[in-house]
This record gives sequence, C-alpha cells and structure tokens, in this order.
Amino acid sequence: MIKEADEKYYFDGELGAVYSPEATEFRLWSPFAEAVSLNVYPDCVGRTPSDVVPMEKGDDGVWRVRCEGDLDAVFYTYSVTFGGETTETIDIYAKAGGVNGNRGQVVNFAKTNPIGWGTRHAKPLERYTDAVIYETHVRDFSSDKESMFTHKGKFLAFTERGMVNRWGDKIGIDHLVELGVTHVHLLPVFDFLTVDESEQYSPLYNWGYDPKNFNFPEGSYSTDPYDGKTRIVELKRLIHALHTEGIAVVMDVVYNHTYQTLDSAFTASFPRYYYRNFGEYYSNGSGCGNDLATERLMVRKFIVDSLVFWAKEYHIDGFRFDLMGLYDIETMNIIHRTLKEINPNVILYGEGWTGGDTPLEWEKRAMKHNAVHMKNVAFFSDDFRDTVKGNVFENRMKGYVNGAPNNAEAAMQIITGRTRHPQLPILERYAWTDTPAQVVNYVEAHDNLTLWDKLFYTNPTDNEENRIKMDKLAAAFVFLSQGIPFIQAGQDFLRTKPLPGGAFDHNSYNAPDAVNSIKWERKHTYCKVFDYYKGLIEFRKNHSGLRMTESSEIAQSIRFFDKLPSRMIGFSISSDDKLSEMIVFMNPEPYEAELFAFGEYDVYIDGERAGNTPLYTVNGSYKIAPISCMVLGRKRENQEGTL
Repeated sequence: MIKEADEKYYFDGELGAVYSPEATEFRLWSPFAEAVSLNVYPDCVGRTPSDVVPMEKGDDGVWRVRCEGDLDAVFYTYSVTFGGETTETIDIYAKAGGVNGNRGQVVNFAKTNPIGWGTRHAKPLERYTDAVIYETHVRDFSSDKESMFTHKGKFLAFTERGMVNRWGDKIGIDHLVELGVTHVHLLPVFDFLTVDESEQYSPLYNWGYDPKNFNFPEGSYSTDPYDGKTRIVELKRLIHALHTEGIAVVMDVVYNHTYQTLDSAFTASFPRYYYRNFGEYYSNGSGCGNDLATERLMVRKFIVDSLVFWAKEYHIDGFRFDLMGLYDIETMNIIHRTLKEINPNVILYGEGWTGGDTPLEWEKRAMKHNAVHMKNVAFFSDDFRDTVKGNVFENRMKGYVNGAPNNAEAAMQIITGRTRHPQLPILERYAWTDTPAQVVNYVEAHDNLTLWDKLFYTNPTDNEENRIKMDKLAAAFVFLSQGIPFIQAGQDFLRTKPLPGGAFDHNSYNAPDAVNSIKWERKHTYCKVFDYYKGLIEFRKNHSGLRMTESSEIAQSIRFFDKLPSRMIGFSISSDDKLSEMIVFMNPEPYEAELFAFGEYDVYIDGERAGNTPLYTVNGSYKIAPISCMVLGRKRENQEGTL
C-alpha cells in the first residue's frame, strides 16, 4: 500500500484549506480511505458541528469539497473512514487552530500581518560562519518572577523595549541587541501537546519537543489560545520586533516524530503511511515511540510544504532540525534548495544523530558523519562540546577548560572547525567535514547541564573565581574557533538550573519556571562575564580570520605553536582583513605562563576583558594569566617583526 501510494498517488499540489474570500476548498490526501467528510464548527470547543459535508475523492487520491462564501475564522475537522471505522481528526495541513489544537481554522492571512510587517528584515547572512546564534525558549525569556515584563511567558514579551532589571541592566530584546547576536533560535513554537492551553495561568511547562500540529503556533504563548488568529499575529509581532533590530529568527522544528502515534492526525489521515516500521512495530529512533518516514514522497512533501509556509508566511530565516539523523539526506538537500529560493540568507542546522535505531539505511541518514553529502546543512558539534567541558552524560567528567589531562590535541582539532590540518595528522579520522560552515560550536544548550552547573560538578573544590575563569575560557573556544558559534540564553551571565537539595537539572524539559526561567538579575551579579561574552562577539564579528569557510584556507592560515608549557595551546592566523597576524593562546592551567615575542603586539583579549579596542601593548615578553585566553594582533599598517 505504501509503495503504491508513492508511485501512483503522489500529489504535487496544495493541500489543506485553500482559502479565498469567495470560497474555500478543503483537500485531504488519503488515497485508500473509504469515506471522508468535512465537519464545520462555529468555534473551537462546541460539540456539535454546524455542517457536515461529504467529500469526493479524485483520481489523484485527494478528497475535495468546495464551500462557497468567506469562511475566514471558521473551524473544521475531517471524519476519515478506514476498515469501517471512522475517526474525527484535525487536518495535518491546518495552518491555524483553536485551543489545544483539536480543530483547524480557516484564516485570511492577509489580516494577520502586524503594522510594518515585511518592511524590516534581518541583516544578510553572507556565510554561515558569520552567524552568532542565541537559543531561547519563549517562556523562559520572560517568565522570571523578578522580571517586569507585561506579557510574561508570551510571544509579545519579545516586543517589549526599554526593559531593565532592578539594577538598570538591559534585559529582553534590548539585551539581545546589546550582546550582539545575529540569530535568535526559538525552541519549538509550533503547536505542541502536553501544555493545556486552556489553563493560561497554569505552571505547566514543556520545551515543545512533543509535536501535535506542525503548521500553526503554540497557543500557550499567546494572549488568547481560543482565537487562532491571535497566536499568529503575536508570533509575527515577535519576528517583526527582532527583524527591526536586524536579528534573524531560527525556528526549532521537530518533524522527526509526533507526540502521539495511534491517536495522531497522521494515523487518522492514512494509517501507517507516515511512520517508519520494523515489521508490525513502529520504529523508535526518536525515543518517543515513532519516526516520521521522511523518505516517503508525501511525508517529504509535507515537511517541505510546512517549511515553505513558515518561511513565506512568517519570514522565518532559518531552521534547526531536532534529531536530524532521522531525516534522509535527499530530503535535507531538497529542503535547502527549496528554501534558498525563498530566502538566500536561510541557515539550516541540526542534531546529526538519532535517539535510537531506525530502519532508514545508515548511508541515507542526515547524520554528522554524512555531512559531506549535505554541503549546505550544519551540524551541532558534540565533540566540540565534550572536548571543551567534558562528556555531558558524565556529570563529573572534565574537559580541556576544567582540568582534563591529555586532550590538548583534541582541543586543537576543534579549533580548526573539524577540518583536516597538516599539523594534526593523528586526529585526521575525526575530521568529519571539509568546511567549518557545517560545524555548530557550543558548550551549552537547552539539553543537559548548563556550562556553569557542569563546572560545579567537575570542580567542586574550586572557588567561584576559578570556575568563572573556566567559563570564560570555554566561551573563548566558542567564539575564537572556526565554525558557527552558538550559546544558550543566559549563558552569558552564568545560567544555572538548581534543584532543591543542591543538585542541578540536566533535563528540564518539563520543570517549572523556577528552574527554567532566565534570571535577569544575574546579569548584574555577573556583569563582567556578560561584558566578556559581548567583547568576544564584537571581536569575532570584526575579524574575518575567525570566520573562514574553506578547509584549504584554514590549513594555510592557521599555524599551531610547539614547545609551549604543559597543556597550553597557541596558534596564529595569517588570513584576516584587519590584522596582519592574530595570535591566540589558551591556558587551562592554574598558573601563569610567561612567553616572549619578537616585535610589538596589541592585546585585544585577556583573562579579564575582550573587545575590538586594544587593551594594552606588549613588546618582548608578556604573561598569560591562569585559566585564561589571550589574543594578540598586529594591525595591517604595522607589519614589522614576527612572533
């Protein structure tokens, strides 16, 4: 049946509720259904439909019915019959919906655009390595009880300007501008299942990796989840606010699975077609009980159609793919080609692994080690993360910055963006890409312990001052290595997720706001850490030598130094638009190191400060502080001497 569905009934047209002010045509692809009817409702909660209309199946496997008149704001479902049993379900292509996403809604999207929509755009992205990505959860961003946001936990909190904490430090969207990020990565904002949208003041929480409806926003983030238009308008206002500041928006998407399986709208629409199976059993590569079969033609079409809709209607600038190893390579390449035509500045990246086994052949999986077959898709570098701070699945395992012995060579490899380098032949087998534009460098994300909490576990006897040095050194790796830098919201002022009893939450997917909310007061407490992150971002954005895209250029431009003390790493970069030579040192040891230079160098970054303005000048000898980074440079107009 599945093979026949793809070969005989592939449909390349528009599905769902195709709206015009004169009429709406409803289209459902279900070639082997016995009967389908359209149920029309006046609202999203009433039990009785105002009309039930039989639909007719065409030779293309699509069931259709045309309803005359302006149906803007009307709610609807389908009743689909298989094997003599009829199931009522939401349209998988529904682009709007009411409370808890049980019914689709017809919407005139021309009436959902906020004032100024489309007049502001994110700054152009010339290359992936120009991006500085900031990951946040909509609710986390503004739900802290100490913050003064009017729209706590809502889309609209991102539109509130002039917000400060009690000390006068900028928070909210003004903080993002001050920090200097280029992209805001929103954890899932499509409709997910486990938060009851009817309980607007409930403490229920979820990250959103429990998809229900892929094509309209989550209602708990809106001010009125019963009105499908409200969530659309308010998400657009969030995007417009960020675009007004020149910041791009990345949407976290989870097309690899749905929260429900047997009870899902996909199963109701066409049983067993949309999910992969091991024989009679659903595969569980997602760890959630099912995997969407992206290699099947109409599943692939659904995903591409959905992404195109978000890109066109909401002006989304990029997509992060959850468990991207469950997608097939061909689908990912089609996604890039399609979205690139809509937005030349689009950025695509994801997790290059699975959560378990899946029947999709290894060589077809969109995994990190197949990166060379997806030249325009980037992958989270878990090896970067674990090299810098230690394995995330072992709380007390250390990395380069917090005391691990014998991993300096691995640290050098991640500095080059996981590309091959002539000075690192031993680690060549770990070079899984030929361009750092495919490498997302990070030491903290929503998953696992925050960096600050990890340092508490790995270095419990170190004082706070030393752990701050480790954090800043880890940040230096993120922003001074080749690749795409990525940080989690609040990382720039030592985000923590404490639990009662002194432990820390490593999987806070459904933890309360007390754990997950961004504590904006910490920006004042750790203002020097924030200034350091800000300075690192400023320096990176100002120097092309940190944003190379070709492995050949990296191999020619980066030279590692030998005969350095202990575990220290040092390297020079000769290819930069502002400096004739850039020198970087990483000192993870708890003692000072003295080095010697030939000629005069400006110091831009040390253990305390970072930025584009030289801090001081060294000539002859200089000292690198314990557990710190130092960046020296010579401007192009002063090229005398070498290190």
